[in-house]
Amino acid sequence: MDLKRYGCADAQDVRTVLLDIHDEAYADDPNPFHSRERFSYFVDLWSSRDDWQCVSGWEEGGPVGYAYGSMLKPGGWWKGHRRPSDLRGSVYALSELMVIPRWRGTGRAQQIHDALLSEVRATMVTLQVEAAHPRVQALYERWGYVKVGEAKPSDDSPLYAVMVLKL
Repeated sequence: MDLKRYGCADAQDVRTVLLDIHDEAYADDPNPFHSRERFSYFVDLWSSRDDWQCVSGWEEGGPVGYAYGSMLKPGGWWKGHRRPSDLRGSVYALSELMVIPRWRGTGRAQQIHDALLSEVRATMVTLQVEAAHPRVQALYERWGYVKVGEAKPSDDSPLYAVMVLKL
């Protein structure tokens, strides 16, 4: 798999690819929270951060998936969840890790994840995974993440498991 790395300056160039991968990943999901329109808000929000990083994977002439995120401000944490008091230090928020259905279960997600985190300089990484997807949560646990709580950041959002990986 070929990996490509992007920063904030590349956000507009890669935006359509990110949204197209999202559309394929959520093609069968009728929940308005997972619509392209709603997701584009989050892509724009995260990719506007100066330290935003993204890694995409490519194989057989097309996209496999991507991961992106950025550092949280000192003391910052996910909306709807209080940062555990025993978690001290710098935090990288892995906002998205998405693989199109064809490539799921092939190890590509971990390759993309690891490539993104290879250049992260933080004490820990945190992410949120939909609580309704226990198999995905179990995957992150196999990668070393630990669930530290749950969050529901907005009225229309799903309930998320908040997870942390100490680096």
